[in-house]
Amino acid sequence: MENIIRKTVTVCFLIMAMIISAQNQAIWQQVFYKSYEAEKTGKYTIAINELKKVYKTDNYFVNIRMGWLHYLSRQHAEAEKYYLNAIRLKPYSIEARFGIVKPYSATEQWEKVKQQYHQILKIDPQNTIANYWLGVIYYNRKDYLNAVKLFEKVVNLYPLDYDSVIMLAWTKLNLGKQAEASILFNHAITLRPNDESATSGLKLIK
Repeated sequence: MENIIRKTVTVCFLIMAMIISAQNQAIWQQVFYKSYEAEKTGKYTIAINELKKVYKTDNYFVNIRMGWLHYLSRQHAEAEKYYLNAIRLKPYSIEARFGIVKPYSATEQWEKVKQQYHQILKIDPQNTIANYWLGVIYYNRKDYLNAVKLFEKVVNLYPLDYDSVIMLAWTKLNLGKQAEASILFNHAITLRPNDESATSGLKLIK
C-alpha cells in the first residue's frame, strides 16, 4: 500500500512539473512573439522590455536576441555585453561572433572586429564571410600579403563572386603582379560588364 501511495505522489509531482513547464514555455513563446512584432515596426525599446520579462543570464537564445535588439537601437555597449555573454555560453557559435562584429564595427573597434574574424576562422576556416571581410581589413591597412591569402581562398571557393574577384585583382595589382591582376580584372568585367573598378584597374596596367 505504501508503495502505491509513493508512486501516486511521484506521478502527481511529475504531472504538476509538466504543467508548469508547459505554462512557462507558453509564456516564453508569447514574449518572443511580441518581441518580434515590436521589432518589425522599429519599436526596439518595447521589444527589449518584452524580453526582460524572461531574461536569464545563462540562456543563449535570449542573450543573442538582446544583443541584436540593442544593436538596432544603437545601444552598442549594451549590445556588446549581451553578445559577449552569448559567446561565453556557446564559444563555438559563429552566429554570436558575427553578431558582436556589428556593434564593434559601428563603434570602429577594428582590432576587436579582426579578433572575432580570426576566432571564426579557427572554428570554420572556410567561412567566406569572415575570410572576405578580414581580407578587406588587411587591404585597407595596405597589408596586401595577408589580404591576398584571404581573397584567394574565397575566390577558389566561389570563382564567380564578383566582390572577391575584384578585391583579389586590386590586391594582386598592389603586390606588383600585373599579369595575374589583368586576368582577374577581365574576369570581373565578364561577371559585371563595363565594371568601372575593373576598367580603372586595367588602365593602370602597362
